[in-house]
Amino acid sequence: MTADNSPGRLPIYDAEFAADPAGSYARLRAAYGDFAPVELAPGVPATLVLGYDAALGVLRDPGTFPKDPRRWEQTIPPDCPVRPMMGYRPNALYTDGGVHARVRGAISDALGRVDTVALRAYVERSADVLIDGFAADGEADLRAQYTKVLPLLVFNHMFGCPPAIADRLVQGMIGIFELVDTEKADAELTRGVTELIELKRAAPGADVTSWMMGHPARLTDQEMADQLVLLMGAGTEPQQNLIANTLRLLLSDDRFAGDLSGGSLPIEDALDEVLWTDPPMANFGFTYPERDLERDGFVLPANQPVGVSFAAANTDPSKRAGNRAGNRAHLAFGAGPHTCPAKNHARLIASAAIEGLLDRLPDLTLAVPAAELQWRPGPFHRALASLPVRFTPVPVPVPVQVPAPAPAPVSAPAPDPLPAPSEPRRSRLLNRWRT
Repeated sequence: MTADNSPGRLPIYDAEFAADPAGSYARLRAAYGDFAPVELAPGVPATLVLGYDAALGVLRDPGTFPKDPRRWEQTIPPDCPVRPMMGYRPNALYTDGGVHARVRGAISDALGRVDTVALRAYVERSADVLIDGFAADGEADLRAQYTKVLPLLVFNHMFGCPPAIADRLVQGMIGIFELVDTEKADAELTRGVTELIELKRAAPGADVTSWMMGHPARLTDQEMADQLVLLMGAGTEPQQNLIANTLRLLLSDDRFAGDLSGGSLPIEDALDEVLWTDPPMANFGFTYPERDLERDGFVLPANQPVGVSFAAANTDPSKRAGNRAGNRAHLAFGAGPHTCPAKNHARLIASAAIEGLLDRLPDLTLAVPAAELQWRPGPFHRALASLPVRFTPVPVPVPVQVPAPAPAPVSAPAPDPLPAPSEPRRSRLLNRWRT
């Protein structure tokens, strides 16, 4: 039986791991099997689940693998860098049973009220505005100028969040994901959600925040704050990574790049491939067994984190498949009672964002070889540091300003009305999605 204090516990938070996580998973699997000892931050041990079937077993068994981390939190210092991401909040991620059903119901019902047609239209308009900012340059860092910004605009729109509050939420979430001054980042995030709740209590609108407040679950302000932190985390950083990682695949993999040059746009296929091989949240889904457990000769210590490597489980050699197009059996959105309730929204936003970019800039190419792209360190996400591209510059038309006519004499005939604006140009790439 393997003891918890196995030597050589692998750090999964540093640049070395970020550069080659697949190699690390393979070495861990060879040494330990489906359950392996890792380190989430200096001095923070955990067990990582690597096998697909083993991951499903953990995710579908909250009785044996509960989500409440409070017993673990008693063993770590207050300034532990992963605490803001893993610490207890009574939200839909860190509760089970009746509490979980109540708060998840409020989230699911509110998200269910989102008009997906209007949401896609908003993503398309926002994408056009962002692309206008660099289309004439012939080059861009898509992460900084596009994939990092677009999900924030969409989140603010869906949740009725004004820009001033959004800035606090964004800065807080960035610090938490990248383990940079996480106590300060957590405090900034808390201030942001508190301000948003106060705003929506005073002036509710047609947005997810207001719909959650008006739900029969009657969430308190603290419960609202806890759910908003969860939704902010799920709706920004992972969404950014999903868009960026899929763009990288489309621009670097001959299976997809060849289809692009031939006039086809296999965005949904590329999204499936990324969710299998480079999911935006590579390692998460933490649970905390209440007693020592033994799995395949490995001890899972009581009250210590057991996390699921969605990336490793999806690429489990025993489950390897050929063409994954249309195969949605990946674990990127979780499984069991804690499956992500916004997975359809996430795919819609990502596909519209990628479609809009490739429609406007059809000859987009990477500015550096794909192997030279850098990945941001961190134990949880699979995230590019930058995504530099080149393309043929496209002039951005300046909107024609029609001056107000001078007052006409009373006897003068009324001027002809201005023609209605024409339908924006849509290429064959976009028309493919309308059929």
